[in-house]
Amino acid sequence: MRITTAMFLFLGTLLTSAGYGATFLLNAYFLSLGGNELDTGFTLAAAMVGTFVGVPLVGWFSGRIGAANMAAAGALSIAAGFSLFASLTAITPFFAIGGFLIGLGWGAFYLAAPMAVVERTSDADRGLWFTRFGAFQMAGIGGSPILADLAVHSLRLPTATVFLYVGGISVIAALLLWTFERAAVVQRPVSDTRQWLRHFPAISRTAAIYPIVMVALGACVFSGLLTFQTSLVAGTSANASTFFAIYAVTVVTSRWLLAPLLNRVRRETSAQILLVIMTLGIVSMFGVPVSVVFQALGAVLLGIGYGLVYSIIQTQAVNDAAMEHRQAAMTWFALSYFIGVFGFPVLGGWMLVHTGKNGLLLLVLVCGLAELALAVWRDHLNRVLPVTVRDVRG
Repeated sequence: MRITTAMFLFLGTLLTSAGYGATFLLNAYFLSLGGNELDTGFTLAAAMVGTFVGVPLVGWFSGRIGAANMAAAGALSIAAGFSLFASLTAITPFFAIGGFLIGLGWGAFYLAAPMAVVERTSDADRGLWFTRFGAFQMAGIGGSPILADLAVHSLRLPTATVFLYVGGISVIAALLLWTFERAAVVQRPVSDTRQWLRHFPAISRTAAIYPIVMVALGACVFSGLLTFQTSLVAGTSANASTFFAIYAVTVVTSRWLLAPLLNRVRRETSAQILLVIMTLGIVSMFGVPVSVVFQALGAVLLGIGYGLVYSIIQTQAVNDAAMEHRQAAMTWFALSYFIGVFGFPVLGGWMLVHTGKNGLLLLVLVCGLAELALAVWRDHLNRVLPVTVRDVRG
């Protein structure tokens, strides 16, 4: 890809991700309407169901209309979800429909956009393009809650109006992604991904299964700390928007400054170091009641650890799978991520209501340590067993 045409994808990714990032305000919104974290979990559970519909749709239609066009359709679905949210002013089961539409759109985008990158890159340069792509994605996810919170609390805009603006930028994102499909030449058309269910046994016997499981655990950490940030800092001098701001700046800065350095180190070693950093970020959040410094430290460590390890394990999931199974591996990688990012708030919300902040943080810490353990085990197998085939036996 040329950077000039790639900018259509990157900017479309930035704006679509901003739509997803706005969901981190749902918990505060529900609290303002008299609801609680269980309502947040219920709505995001509906979003998870939506992703399970959106991901297969990419497999059925991306080969016919183009992966970037499927990503554009996903952005339009996100716009529809936020437009529905804007029309609701009280806690109602209809929020689940909006959550479903957002999940449907984010699910389609989340698989189709990286697929559009795979279509236009080689194994050698894919890691670099994924890093760039991920920087824009994380900037949108982290920056959107900051701007939305600023609009609500500083500019005094109604949350419903902010949701309409989010829907509008998602429509703009769809136009940018549609343009990218026509501007960037496809070098490697996507293969048929309709057999992704049948391909799972083969994928599970390769090293690709490790990053597929790891991304779910990392998504639990990410979702737990960002979705419930408002509740985690309640009663302290910390502010949720501060965490979002520091996290977003750290992710974007570290991806541009540290990614070239990490590319010189073994992926397995880099992943373990970054996961240790991410885990320390979780531990830091226990100290927020003592000082806001711990919140800032947690945001920085999460931004470096989770923000950088994600692109590493995404590249592993693609490159460790057999060529004929790579699209299916990407599909399972995306579904695994959604189980964590949208499914975890259901359990996390219950933990927060019934066991308090420390109970939630302990659960998040367990997820982080489990991901680190898998990274260490994967590296151990690769070191002690002969590498004749890129599978879980070596």
